[in-house]
Amino acid sequence: MKRREVLGTALAAPSLFLAGCAGGTGLAAGSASTASHAQITVLYDAFGRDPALQKDWGYAALVESGGKRILFDTGNNAQVLERNAKARDIDLSRLDFVVMSHRHGDHMGGMSYLLARNPKVQIYAPKEGFGVYGSDLPSTFYRKDPSLAPEERYYGGTPPDKMMFGTAWPQANITLIDKTTALAPGIHLIALVSDKPGTLELRELSLALDTPDGMVIVVGCSHPGIDNIVKAAAAINPKILLVAGGFHLVVAKDPEIDTIAATLHDSYSVGYVAPGHCTGEPTFTALKKVFGDRYLYAGLGSTLALGPMPHAVRASGPTTPRGLSDDDAQGYHALLVASNERRQGLFANLQRASSAGGAYLAAQWRRSMVGCC
Repeated sequence: MKRREVLGTALAAPSLFLAGCAGGTGLAAGSASTASHAQITVLYDAFGRDPALQKDWGYAALVESGGKRILFDTGNNAQVLERNAKARDIDLSRLDFVVMSHRHGDHMGGMSYLLARNPKVQIYAPKEGFGVYGSDLPSTFYRKDPSLAPEERYYGGTPPDKMMFGTAWPQANITLIDKTTALAPGIHLIALVSDKPGTLELRELSLALDTPDGMVIVVGCSHPGIDNIVKAAAAINPKILLVAGGFHLVVAKDPEIDTIAATLHDSYSVGYVAPGHCTGEPTFTALKKVFGDRYLYAGLGSTLALGPMPHAVRASGPTTPRGLSDDDAQGYHALLVASNERRQGLFANLQRASSAGGAYLAAQWRRSMVGCC
């Protein structure tokens, strides 16, 4: 595909992005990110042009806006995240906070590398009952029977008011979010629950940045529906400047894809789209037709400069491919197939377990990961 010049002026080379960044964690931590360096850098995805970066099925992006440096998701594999971050000269020890969109492995698989570099960083994750990020419930959630002897009752009949449940990362600084929350001026987490077959009741967080030019939305997999996420963000600021990330239409049929594309363009007047990850190849094509020059290529290693007219930039200048090349498409498809095969292999191994517990575990994993992208 021919390369076209994009609108706007290119920002400085990516090697300058981190210059002067202050260390520290939490929302009070300082950073060199200013309005002039507001940008999104894709650190993990299955398509892209930079040979120094390793493609894999999953998603992660560094978001710099409003003076904050935010890691959104950690991809599928810690070693791949490490390689890609180092290739782009991005130091994950210098973050203000992290957003984990949801519990699927292709978004949280790089957590071990993140915590090795930044063990105390503030992490926001969706709150789910008995969730992988940890959870709590009031002890009133279960029915009680005082007629039983104390040794037959939970906690001897006197449970704590709040019951705490473990996390896969007990040393991590994780805050659980169960409703749309403002973290700082202009920085919001959109908390929604999927009602889609296959991911029913899956909770997901999306990042919404209320910039002077409109709302910038970064999504992980959009399991609750990309249209529903945009609707929730529009309730904060009806001017939607940009939507970037995975739209979860990778296996959708053309009528659904066309409806979503039209809804984003016509109903919500989305200014620009920068789809990636589980959006799907036919959806890339459909969105390009609908949005034209306001469709931004966002493959692995891409940097999207934010501002009145968002545009994709590279270290070499402001030009960038507008869509998938043949090589991109073939690689994207191969990684999707490989991801499905790995997941099916995991389920098969668990199902072959001889114990009833093994079969139960397989069923739980299948319920947990179905629809994962």
